[in-house]
Amino acid sequence: MIATLLTDFGTADGYVGEVKGALLSLVPGATLVDVSHEIGAHDVECGRLALARYWRRFPEGTVHLVVVDPGVGTRRACLAVESLGRFLVGPDNGVLSPALLVQGARAVALETPASAAPTFHGRDVFAPAAAALLGGTPLDALGAPMLSPLVRRTPEARRLDDGGIAGEVIAVDRFGNAITNLMTRRADGVVEVDGRLLPFGRTYADVAAGEPLALIGSSGLIEIAVREGNAASQLGLSRGRPVLLRRDQALSPVPGGLAR
Repeated sequence: MIATLLTDFGTADGYVGEVKGALLSLVPGATLVDVSHEIGAHDVECGRLALARYWRRFPEGTVHLVVVDPGVGTRRACLAVESLGRFLVGPDNGVLSPALLVQGARAVALETPASAAPTFHGRDVFAPAAAALLGGTPLDALGAPMLSPLVRRTPEARRLDDGGIAGEVIAVDRFGNAITNLMTRRADGVVEVDGRLLPFGRTYADVAAGEPLALIGSSGLIEIAVREGNAASQLGLSRGRPVLLRRDQALSPVPGGLAR
């Protein structure tokens, strides 16, 4: 029995411990995997992107508990989801959309007990639901079907009249890599940021230390990076910054940092 935890709680205040205590009191033999508790406070989009990376990588039957919930205690629904043989529990604010968007996914709305603290559904609503799923309770026994849960999608890239594809930075990781909503399988063309053209590389080592480049990340999204540096600070990149993919131009990264 595996349950993963992804939250924006941090580890300084004991909130994670309370959630784990609630889980293990109900399912003492569960294996708990801390994915991260360092999602930025209230940052639903970064939580969604983090979940998208790992939820399918775990074995079928795994329960993913996700609590990035700025709307806790409001009328937003609490969800339990079954998708591709895995289960997810969390708020209906879009953080679970990587699993909800899969064909055949099912979701139910969890009941909120009268005893639940309105500021801590992670402990009092989501953890008991996750424990029930770990114990073999069917999804449909946990609540009424949610036929149209709110799904927050990443902004979609759009094609321009000149053939370019316009996108934007949607997240910055701890290395300072700027992750965009541009998806491609072919590392050709260039990525343009504020008029600067960046060559594609296969790995960070395709340019010299301190030089920028574009890569196809492990998720298939184009990332802007600086070898052994921080692209976000060096290039002034933050969420929402426009980026362009231009296939009609080409630059080849050359070891030593020169682009031709």
